[in-house]
Amino acid sequence: MNPDGFDEAGTHCQYSQGRFNHNGVDLNRNFPDVFAGLRRQQQPDDETREAEVRAVIGWLKTETFVLSANLHGGALVASYPYDNSNGGSEQVGGASIAPDDDVFVKLAKVYSYNHGSMHRGGGCDVGASFVDGITNGYLWYPLEGGMQDYNYVWAQCLELTLEVSCCKFPPVNELPALWADNRKSLLAFIQQVHLGVKGRVFDGSGVPVQNALVEVKGRKNTCPFRTDRHGEYFRLLLPGTYSFTVMYPGHKVLTETLTVPYGPDLYSAMTHDFLLQRSDANSTQANPTRVPPTATPTCNYTLNLEGGGAITTPTWTGLSAGLVFVAALRSVTD
Repeated sequence: MNPDGFDEAGTHCQYSQGRFNHNGVDLNRNFPDVFAGLRRQQQPDDETREAEVRAVIGWLKTETFVLSANLHGGALVASYPYDNSNGGSEQVGGASIAPDDDVFVKLAKVYSYNHGSMHRGGGCDVGASFVDGITNGYLWYPLEGGMQDYNYVWAQCLELTLEVSCCKFPPVNELPALWADNRKSLLAFIQQVHLGVKGRVFDGSGVPVQNALVEVKGRKNTCPFRTDRHGEYFRLLLPGTYSFTVMYPGHKVLTETLTVPYGPDLYSAMTHDFLLQRSDANSTQANPTRVPPTATPTCNYTLNLEGGGAITTPTWTGLSAGLVFVAALRSVTD
């Protein structure tokens, strides 16, 4: 992500030489931030952002991701969203809690407990200890403009920040041991992409539809999860019973209760398709002219209205999610 910084970086445990790009910008502070956005109305496609950040944002728009991680050095801990807060309801006991906090905690523990030593909560002199080798990002220290929160809020992709070495740039002779410590945890983390439920949403004609909202009761995501261009949705969830609400313009609001098993052991999430029914004048239906109340202006929705406000091709523009693991090894660190 930061070739400029990588060229400048040198092997060192403490100093962050190479953290910034050629323009002197810390790329892991340059992404749109939903909490800052509520104050300043940041837009994800702001052309003033660094080229590297815009490239990552553009890539996220062309692929669909569900689970991701970015790898850092300088500590030994699995950190999870949120990294930032504006002091709203998300702030609980010094942490900034995401709607999918239970899933994030599970993902972080999967990594730390499969790691050679991360789960012990120590190992580096960073002035902090981490219970189970995990931490809420904001509880550790607030961070504005990070990629972790951006991926979760805008790209519907649950991302962790994995601090995998005490040295920010470890020497070559330590790499085999680092690989041995992290190999099992990386594979176990990838396997968690099979948590929860996946499937497609079909309209009243039996055609898969893009941008149908798929919401889970009790998880009010800032930018609601929605189907991709194939009509597919993916929700990483722990085993349990959940109420799903599916909305699509011109169709009745569909609510179904699903009991979700544990999928990773079988290498497959539960599969469930939602079949919508066209609405009539007297039925409860998705409102095609209204952005859902869980969305904020920073979600970058665009409605394509034609003749009298009817939508013929809904275009809830934004980022998407899918079934891929991405580990972005970057020279930028915390």
